[in-house]
Amino acid sequence: MRKCIRCGAEMEENYKITSGYGIVIRPEKGRNAVKLKAAVCPQCGEASIYVDDPDKLIGRKKA
Repeated sequence: MRKCIRCGAEMEENYKITSGYGIVIRPEKGRNAVKLKAAVCPQCGEASIYVDDPDKLIGRKKA
């Protein structure tokens, strides 16, 4: 659950960000890439962009 940084309401998550095949983020070196996702606040309209698996992007192994 994400909370809105503006008003504190619970945000709705897992919105897709698209442009063609979607926008991905990856480090300069390495092959790990993750898709960007968005959360939207139903109260004030604030939008937040996040990755759902930062460990994959950074290359860390989950505990």
